[in-house]
Amino acid sequence: MRIKIGLKCEECGRINYYTTKRKDQRSKLQMRKFCPHCKKHTVHKEVKV
Repeated sequence: MRIKIGLKCEECGRINYYTTKRKDQRSKLQMRKFCPHCKKHTVHKEVKV
């Protein structure tokens, strides 16, 4: 089973992306993605939707 999560920019705090992950996965997802509000690549961390 998969759950929906949002990816939140660490600099501006906005949720820019939505994705899914396995329910049994314990670690928080973290990746560098482009933030359209900051206009640069920043670290995005997982948050519940």
